[in-house]
Amino acid sequence: MSFWTDSLGAEIRFRDAGGWRTRSIEAGDGDPVILMGGLTGHAEAFLRNVVPLAERGLRVYAIDALGHGLTARPTDVTYHAPVFTEHLLRFLDAIGAERAHLVGQSLGGWTAFHTALRHPDRVGRLVSVTGAGLLLSDEGRAGESERVHAQVKAVTAKAASAPTRESVRARLEWLMVDPSVVTDELVECRYRYYTLPGTEEALAKLVAEQPGEANRAYMLREDDLARIDHETLIVWTDHNPTTPAEVGRRASEIMPNAGFDMITGAGHWPMFEQPAAFNRVVGDFLVKEAR
Repeated sequence: MSFWTDSLGAEIRFRDAGGWRTRSIEAGDGDPVILMGGLTGHAEAFLRNVVPLAERGLRVYAIDALGHGLTARPTDVTYHAPVFTEHLLRFLDAIGAERAHLVGQSLGGWTAFHTALRHPDRVGRLVSVTGAGLLLSDEGRAGESERVHAQVKAVTAKAASAPTRESVRARLEWLMVDPSVVTDELVECRYRYYTLPGTEEALAKLVAEQPGEANRAYMLREDDLARIDHETLIVWTDHNPTTPAEVGRRASEIMPNAGFDMITGAGHWPMFEQPAAFNRVVGDFLVKEAR
């Protein structure tokens, strides 16, 4: 069965986000919610979430970030945190949304927090899912963060530099607890995005710059987290292959209006590997009455 059957009722749209063509998979009516994935990811990661979350009374948009999927892949930008925020803001303008709830996984979580810090008026509630970009102050965690950054860069570059279906499968299986979740369809989808004609330069630039050392200047430190007062939910998993859960838990304690939830039986992609739990936890948070 195709994972597209989980998104029956959604539509695919392409919009001009301030000069950058942007693809979204969307459904529903209500408050806008933007779903954003990880490095070299794509909107298909959220195919099991768009419609269930829309059924909670939300207008849900799963987007390909700049340089990803079928969204524009410019080579005249630097793929650091500010450009992903700029793309998000341009997308909000394109859909006519003054503000939106942000649900970001990995890189998407970093984008969500960076946007909330720099443009708080454009953001409603925040959900960070196995989120990247968190830098705690103790030396052990700082060193651990550097190792994770290097690891992500290495495994991503290996899959994207000279992609084969086998290398793409290995990268996707690294994200999951259960390798069988990685279907031939998912592999083929990502392989085709990696090998779109004319995208080699932009993909190489993205993979070099986003997990590169210079981008660490934009990581969210403890004083940054303490300044984000949006209602926030940090979601982690029991088998995340990157940052340990204690980093997410500690971030939720530093932030003035945040909670923490753990999804079990999942790796880096709980939205895909444990969709029922993800949709319940995230949906409940997004539609609950304001405090």
